[in-house]
Amino acid sequence: MSKSFSGCNIEDFFKGQDQWSFYIPPITPSKHHSVLYEFPIPENSKPQPHKQVNPKHWDEDHVRMPYSPENLYPVEEIGTKGILVSRWELICEALGKPLKSFSDLEKAISSYNRSIPKLTALENFFEHVLSEEESEEFFENILPKIIKLALSLPEILPAGIPLLKKHHNRSISISQLQVSSLLANAFLCTFPWKKEVSHTYPGVNFIRLYTSNQTYRSIDSIFEKIKCILHYFQRVTKTEPKGVITIERKFSHRSEVPRWDNLQNNLGNTKVHITNKGTIEDDGLGFLQVDFANKNVGGGVLGHGCVQEEIRFVICPELLVSRLFVEQLDDTEAVVVRGVERFSKYTGYSDTFKWDGNYVDVTPFDKYGRRQTSISIIDATPFFRAERQYQSSAILRELNKAYVGFSCHHKENLAPVATGNWGCGAFNGDVKLKTLIQLMACNAAHRDLVYYTFGDRDLQENLYSMYLFIASNRIKTCELWRILCRFAVAELPENQLYSFIQQCWFDIRDKPEIIFPNRSKRDVQNCGQNGTSPFNSPMQKPKQDNQNTPTTSRTPNNIESISEQKKEYQPSLGDKEKTPLKNYSPLPITVKSSPSVDASASPQLTFSRIPTNKYKEKTKLTKEYFEKDQNDLLKIFSTINGPPIGAKPNEECDTLLTASDKWIKSDKTVKEDSVVIDIEENQMEVDVQPEETKEVVVKPKSKITDFFPKISKS
Repeated sequence: MSKSFSGCNIEDFFKGQDQWSFYIPPITPSKHHSVLYEFPIPENSKPQPHKQVNPKHWDEDHVRMPYSPENLYPVEEIGTKGILVSRWELICEALGKPLKSFSDLEKAISSYNRSIPKLTALENFFEHVLSEEESEEFFENILPKIIKLALSLPEILPAGIPLLKKHHNRSISISQLQVSSLLANAFLCTFPWKKEVSHTYPGVNFIRLYTSNQTYRSIDSIFEKIKCILHYFQRVTKTEPKGVITIERKFSHRSEVPRWDNLQNNLGNTKVHITNKGTIEDDGLGFLQVDFANKNVGGGVLGHGCVQEEIRFVICPELLVSRLFVEQLDDTEAVVVRGVERFSKYTGYSDTFKWDGNYVDVTPFDKYGRRQTSISIIDATPFFRAERQYQSSAILRELNKAYVGFSCHHKENLAPVATGNWGCGAFNGDVKLKTLIQLMACNAAHRDLVYYTFGDRDLQENLYSMYLFIASNRIKTCELWRILCRFAVAELPENQLYSFIQQCWFDIRDKPEIIFPNRSKRDVQNCGQNGTSPFNSPMQKPKQDNQNTPTTSRTPNNIESISEQKKEYQPSLGDKEKTPLKNYSPLPITVKSSPSVDASASPQLTFSRIPTNKYKEKTKLTKEYFEKDQNDLLKIFSTINGPPIGAKPNEECDTLLTASDKWIKSDKTVKEDSVVIDIEENQMEVDVQPEETKEVVVKPKSKITDFFPKISKS
């Protein structure tokens, strides 16, 4: 029987402590962090509301509160065209009357909301889902407490709530009691609404949930979501919550996200735990839990939606308050919520979702009064054409999104990321690609990865096998990025992604590197004006355990015979592990030289690939790229495995290593603008800022095979 997980044990992430010992971001009141209660909270005390001198309840930068004096509502009177009256006074009057049935509740809500449709889903819920006793209990005991909680909003939350707008880093800390009062007003649909902002702020009033079409196939899941919400109000009106919640909007400028094509991090340094059992919310306690979000936070939670994000929002209803003030997310933005409490159990998914009773959340509080539950809200890109997700621009967008959601200014003792098949349901994402993207983002953010496959054992094994390949070969982030960018060009089926990565790595690892000492990046880039593009990052060199592999012997003056044989590179896997290449479609690389070598002619190295994978032709590197004259080059290339041209027998001569070292040592140091060229590198189109020139001491190389792979005879 196979294990239910692959990779590290979950306890390995705790470093000898427990899941509650990770770094806790502080609450620090500032202009970028609004604290809506008196801070700090005295020990063994409840949070008290913070009172501002001039609170803002009705402007473009704050939430428009229902009790604001500027919240007016037109009322028609006999013999007049209508007058504007305080909407809050209408709300208090309508909800102050006894509400004994659904018709009374609907009439009250309609009295301060214009042109709302009939509340069909809510009506069917009370008439056909709840029993007569349950309905009576709601209208006699629960609803009056909800109304009291809603009408206490001016006392519970007198401060203004800032909007968390696009392209701004800002946080709000708010007490659980204040959240419950806001949600009570959302339940009774008291918040004013503006059509001009409806496409950027999703809104928190429950009208859309109440008016869902009863013939829609997911009507049962709507009833179950209403059960979760009513259970929440039953809990908070019975026992007042004491904790606080922090909602942080994170934005990273394009210049602040990593350069994925230059990132030299070893992906194998990120520990992983991949399991086919459990869920993020049940088993990811203490970790940074990922919400597979919509760009409008909450997605369809107040409509027909009932997948991962919507379920999380109804079992933790305090998340719903974020819809009130969090603007639609952009490509390099995320939201992190800390401190929410879970109130409900559930079973099923989507149309089979069911409320399954009360949940007692035993998550401990941090020193700021927040439960140690952290949720990262990141939205994946929906792909109506699945093949578009392999384009480099699409991969770049997902990498940046995940990185913003996972990153933290603090770099030590960060909680692992608990995630799963992000963006792989209705958004049509490829789970194998999304896993690699999340692994790269976790690595860049200095976090480990806990991955839940939701019962898929085959997926667990496939993902871990790919991780082992990446870790054992010490593949870097920049190298995996370039390979992923090639997959779209190869036009292969998506189920061949992992095989393609493995074969590409075999090819890349064993091809030679062409090094240009003392050449500036601008000079090297000018060589690509014939239609090809040189690049500036090296690929990984051959493994050290291949250093002693014998190469084909050559005698002096045999360069012509070498070029005629068309030697092919073959992957060298060493003694420990030999992976048969017959499992993968071949991507051979051939190294050619001119059929004849003349002392007066410029030697050429031409790199070419069989065009089955539709790669661009390699750039020809001629004499113009080198600073030494042709005779020096011929002498050096001829000493790969023998003495220089024209050397006398038994004469002591330099090898290629010592000859190249003399070049370097003549200058003693190599400036930063020396460039290593990789002909097939995929560059990101980002702004390049000039860097200060630094001097780097060149470390001597120990073996000639560090630079050139062996060439076997055909």
